[in-house]
Amino acid sequence: MARVLAVGIATLDIINEVESYPSEDGEVRALAQEIRRGGNASNTLVVLSQLGHSCEWAGVSVKEPDAETIFSELRHYGIGTQYCKQLDQGKVPTSYVIISRANASRTIVHYRDLPEYDFEAFCEIPLQDFDWLHFEGRNVPETLSMMQQVREQLPALPVSLEVEKPRQNIETLYPHADLILFSAAVARHHGFTAQQLLTETQKLAANADIVCTLGEKGAVALSRHGEVICSDAFPPPSLVDTLAAGDTFNAAMIDALLGGARLADALRFACQLAGNKCAQAGLHGLDVPARGS
Repeated sequence: MARVLAVGIATLDIINEVESYPSEDGEVRALAQEIRRGGNASNTLVVLSQLGHSCEWAGVSVKEPDAETIFSELRHYGIGTQYCKQLDQGKVPTSYVIISRANASRTIVHYRDLPEYDFEAFCEIPLQDFDWLHFEGRNVPETLSMMQQVREQLPALPVSLEVEKPRQNIETLYPHADLILFSAAVARHHGFTAQQLLTETQKLAANADIVCTLGEKGAVALSRHGEVICSDAFPPPSLVDTLAAGDTFNAAMIDALLGGARLADALRFACQLAGNKCAQAGLHGLDVPARGS
């Protein structure tokens, strides 16, 4: 069991399932509704907890009733929140999600009224207590200070960086990561294929393994030694819910590499677990494939 710290957000997700996505200015009836805890960093920790790791979340929350949904589930999975920054005013980040049963696509409207986690709060964390640090690629100037401090204090501590969407100057974070996890949306934004994105990123992060998810096409990785590795996707018999599939993939990559897996085996395991997640609603009770299968 490893100790993992993730820096990022936790959200309240209000999810409505519909038969198919409505047209603009249209109206449809929700077939089901659920309120869940969400957010990339906390989703990744919930999966890592199910994979047997001891986890801590470092993020920002606020003292209001909606926050209890988040903290209740984190407690259920044994995820620590002692490094969470609690504010007296603001609103828990809230995602309003529409899931189409026709094709399992999800559309999200996100609202937040909270500042991002800052370097000052990060400095209070005893980093030497952890075996792996995971950062969401957001709040770039503050995150850069955090990652630089890790490299100065504990250069051997593994660090992963999730880059889900393009942000100004986010490339300044790349040299400080051991594992960079891109979404396909970033490659599309830059007009790159996934492999072109990995190649360009390696110019800035020569010591990192770099991965890009490809949805139904699987994932591709470029090792720090220059090896290109691909994995097919593992689609479920019935596609139920793709929400948090990327966070599941990221957790599986971290878990496999913590266990000493080769990058190719880690990539395959992550695609398998992400596929299993898409067969169910939410993250509870994930069907974990055998390592190396």
